[in-house]
Amino acid sequence: MNPADLSSLGIDRTSFARPRRHRRRWAWAIATVSVIGAAAAASAKYSGPLAVETAPVTTAYPSQAMTTLTATGYVVAQRKAAVASKATGRLEWLGVVEGSHVKRGEVIARLESGDVTAAREQAAAGLEVARANLAQGMVELADAWRNYKRSEQLSAQNFISQAAHDGAIARYNKARASIMSLQASVAAARANLRAAEVALDQTSIRAPFDGVVLTKHANVGDNITPFSNAIDTKGAVVSIADTDTLEVEVDVSESSLAQARVGQHVEIQLDAVPDRRFPGVVNRIVPTVDRAKATVLVKVKFLERDDGVLPDMSAKVAFLGREPSAAERKLLTVAPASAVVERHGGRFVYVLSNGRARETAVETGQAVGDLVEVRGVGVGERVVLKPVDRIADGVALGVAQK
Repeated sequence: MNPADLSSLGIDRTSFARPRRHRRRWAWAIATVSVIGAAAAASAKYSGPLAVETAPVTTAYPSQAMTTLTATGYVVAQRKAAVASKATGRLEWLGVVEGSHVKRGEVIARLESGDVTAAREQAAAGLEVARANLAQGMVELADAWRNYKRSEQLSAQNFISQAAHDGAIARYNKARASIMSLQASVAAARANLRAAEVALDQTSIRAPFDGVVLTKHANVGDNITPFSNAIDTKGAVVSIADTDTLEVEVDVSESSLAQARVGQHVEIQLDAVPDRRFPGVVNRIVPTVDRAKATVLVKVKFLERDDGVLPDMSAKVAFLGREPSAAERKLLTVAPASAVVERHGGRFVYVLSNGRARETAVETGQAVGDLVEVRGVGVGERVVLKPVDRIADGVALGVAQK
């Protein structure tokens, strides 16, 4: 065999050496890029906004910590009336609207009264006739009395007959009896006039007590028939309530009834006035149970209230374990106790403002559960909970997602 041919059978190792060196270079390059990327990611993570939990600065009453039971209900008026008239007729005048304040005895509406006015005038005229007849009878009685006395003197001197004297006595007695009849007629006429005046007065609808008009049920021109359900007629004209008798009615479950007692101090919070609590006291516990709801009706009296408290407002009543002091009834600005830290020889909170921490010095006061009174921050600002050492004034913050 030719040696040249044998050389063609050898293995060329140079073709394998060069790719292996290229693979090692690529592996180092990839590793270097990975390390650099991880370092860059870690650096970016460390230098980005610090994730924190925040909570708002709110308000609270110290007496909230004394609450043993809460119940919901409504403001009601203990004295309330649907005002109508005993008379039947067309409404001629209405002098009030919803929200009008009325006094006891004040005329708030009138019915048409032409017919009863005429009846009253007729009764008054009848009384005058009866009085005139009585006056005439009195004149006749006086004349009969004088005639009787004269006849008595003449009869004693036998100047007249006994029959003539008896006639004078009879005339006098008849005049006396006529006076009694005429006096009775006057009394009857006076009673008729009084009845006519009452009928006329019933066309004027008056307020039964001091109060506020809640609802207007009729308008001028409506037919008022309080004792009938006829079509197109009205019974009551308005509904009024005595605002001095406002109280709160709440339903307390049977299982919690032992925590409520007459005379117990409470705080009343109205949905319409959420930033204020009104002091009150349990006035009555109705001695019956609502089977459908398994609750007992408890009536709470206001110890303080203002003109903003209106009937039918929804309310929440907090039953207190004891009577709170005057200081415990004051509204406080509070924040979670975990938001307050001691640094630089003072107490601080970190307020989240425009994505950064704002270090704010505060003064703390009494505790209300997990909250503490703070002075130096405003209601509605958000403070960082459990601030760590890395948080400082001006540090970028981000709200942690739960």
